[in-house]
Amino acid sequence: MNSPGCDRACGREWAELSSAQRRVVAGAAVVQATLAATAWWDLAHRPADQVRGPKAVWAAVIAVNFAGPLAYFGWGRRPRTSAARTFASSVIHRRAPHSE
Repeated sequence: MNSPGCDRACGREWAELSSAQRRVVAGAAVVQATLAATAWWDLAHRPADQVRGPKAVWAAVIAVNFAGPLAYFGWGRRPRTSAARTFASSVIHRRAPHSE
């Protein structure tokens, strides 16, 4: 039984939600799954020296709702090395040959 101070959604079953509420929940689940999958992929492909702390700990942290992947992206990754930045920058900012 719901407590008197509980809002409408407290303790409701999926079948009791409106279609709009179901879409919001499903959208949040998709965002959460995408964040977690992207963070785990990045963690698996990033060298250990570019991760702050043990990779196994970050793998577990990423599993914590929205906060885990956001924490990993915000604090778990070290900045790229200058060599990686230079290479990426040269590829992105490649100049076309001058024709005169």
